[in-house]
Amino acid sequence: MRFVPTKGFLTHGVGRHKEKLTSFEMALRDAGIEKYNLVRLSSIFPPHCKLITRQEGIQLLRPGQVVFAVLAEASTNEPSRMVAASIGLAIPGDPNHHGYISEHHTYGQKEAVAGEYAEDLAATMLATTLGVAFDPNSAWDERKEAYMMSGDIVKTRNVTQTAECGPDGLWTTVVASCVYVEYSE
Repeated sequence: MRFVPTKGFLTHGVGRHKEKLTSFEMALRDAGIEKYNLVRLSSIFPPHCKLITRQEGIQLLRPGQVVFAVLAEASTNEPSRMVAASIGLAIPGDPNHHGYISEHHTYGQKEAVAGEYAEDLAATMLATTLGVAFDPNSAWDERKEAYMMSGDIVKTRNVTQTAECGPDGLWTTVVASCVYVEYSE
């Protein structure tokens, strides 16, 4: 049996609690994906997969359903420590070719920095697969322009969640995810 995702959505959330596991649950709640049995996947965005809104995606799911997702998460209970979780997505120009998703989890990065890093990771993975010429030592903005001008990569984006642990030392967890909701056989 083969099933390939045909629809997916991006989401993110943050949770805080005295227990680490509960802070993770709260982050999933904030992301709207706490009611599902999540199965973690690696980094491929399937050919012909359509990106839909979070609201559209959640309406297609049922509580308790087994749901496949690429998930990034980070936690801390160190006061004033920043955590970030980001999903980067690169979609090819050819709808018959797969794209790439990257997961980035880190400490101390602001949202824009973590998001651009994750987006760069996904685009670089796709570019190397497609044979797009680029200078790996150039800045992300320059590489992004080269990717887009090649016509091989048509869209890159990210979804990122950051949070700073408060002075109370409550566990602070952030998540970002690409969640798949429909499949073909």
